[in-house]
Amino acid sequence: MSAEPEALKEISSTVSGSDFSDVGSSALIVCRSATGAETIAGLLKQLGFDKITIARTAAEAKSVCAVTPFGLCIISDPLPDIAADALAWEIASHGGEVIVIVADARFEEFSDSLSELGVIVISKPFNASIFRSAVRLAESSRKRVSIVQRENERLKQNLEDIKVINRAKLLLVSRLSMSEPEAHKYIEKQAMTLRRTRRAVAEGILKAHEG
Repeated sequence: MSAEPEALKEISSTVSGSDFSDVGSSALIVCRSATGAETIAGLLKQLGFDKITIARTAAEAKSVCAVTPFGLCIISDPLPDIAADALAWEIASHGGEVIVIVADARFEEFSDSLSELGVIVISKPFNASIFRSAVRLAESSRKRVSIVQRENERLKQNLEDIKVINRAKLLLVSRLSMSEPEAHKYIEKQAMTLRRTRRAVAEGILKAHEG
């Protein structure tokens, strides 16, 4: 196994019972300054982040993001290889929550270019209170997106269920000469009698008559 780049390291606090698979408690810091990165890591630990990864360049950050999901990415401008706003755009466009820290002179520029993706921009120097507020806003946004994603998955599953049930109804109508209401009641009754979902009943009908 190849050694991890010196500029990239993982800092894990010893929190008893922590679930490191929870992306909500994980963060990626992209900062060329070791001191700056450690300062940000310390603030994140105070907010309950128990898995923090530090990358010194955008290239390292992309490499890590390709294999590990993060609940939050914090980018400190400038970076040594590409523009910080370009990296922020790339990560945010794939659904990541991003905070960019920039010099006050570039605050408006970054805010304008990244507002479309919901990236939070704060200017430096910043105090702990401003940082905490930015992180909480990012976390709140991530949770809202997660709720929407789960709802979309539920709706997608419901749609798939309806398609299977409708196929079974059509089969009952065409093979057993039932009317559509009769086919509907038959599936409902079988689901109640067998204590199975309507989709499971429909799949059983399809298997019996199409197999």
